[in-house]
Amino acid sequence: MINAYSLRAFTAQVAGGNLAGVVIDTEKLTEADMLHIAHQLGFSETACLFTCEDADYHIRYFTPAEEVDICGHATVALFTYLYQKKEITAGDYTIKTGIGILSVQVRNNGQIFLQQAAPQFLDILSPAEIADSLNTDRAVFSHDLPVQIVSTGLKDILIPVRSFNALAEIKPDLDKVAAISRKYQVTGYHLFTTETLSPSAAAHCRNLAPLYDIPEECATGTSNAALACYLVKYLPDYQRQEKQTLLFEQGYSMGLPSEILAELTQSAGRIVTIFVGGRAEYQEMITIELS
Repeated sequence: MINAYSLRAFTAQVAGGNLAGVVIDTEKLTEADMLHIAHQLGFSETACLFTCEDADYHIRYFTPAEEVDICGHATVALFTYLYQKKEITAGDYTIKTGIGILSVQVRNNGQIFLQQAAPQFLDILSPAEIADSLNTDRAVFSHDLPVQIVSTGLKDILIPVRSFNALAEIKPDLDKVAAISRKYQVTGYHLFTTETLSPSAAAHCRNLAPLYDIPEECATGTSNAALACYLVKYLPDYQRQEKQTLLFEQGYSMGLPSEILAELTQSAGRIVTIFVGGRAEYQEMITIELS
């Protein structure tokens, strides 16, 4: 038997946020055990904490299907748990992940921010191919922005949609989304529109990752970090500020309102640092039987 903990990360309201699993007592766990725990919890990601010589902590991340390199909302959940249990204090920490050693900032207000890798702007894709997998027409996409694979740690296809209503009405063919995700070796689709509920938000988003058994995800840190870099690259309004914070709305279509913050610094037209973060709320302890 082992205890795991559930938290809602990137909460905008009490009922919102993305559920993540946290496992602290990992010393005797095998990889099969960790995958079993993630599968039993059924959350999009579960974070397992280990001691480490190279950094303050080593974190391994598991979906119900397999291990992944990094997960923003599970990191926010794990560090919120440690902070609320007074295992750590506010300050800067380092974590070893599948994409290398990253910084985590624990703020005095309880917000957690995770450093992201430098952005990679990869293939620009055909809108027609993507539209077919979303059971829609390419006319719903923005004509001014590309459909492009972008990564700050995990690769996603960023898909600009022309309006809030058009985004809400999309009913994807998840089998086709998974097939295209496999074809381009990406985590999934990150759809967004610059029409938002809050005037302070940069974009309103939906995230699809059926290749990893996640039909739709209500809050994704790495996807929105990539989106923040994309907006800075393509929209002049975001290119004028050396330091800025972008707010992203997600999960509203699922009844799980979430807010994700991305903090960027840039110099001479180049993004120097990017952190993604927000808040998390503790939910419960869950006991899982190991075979």
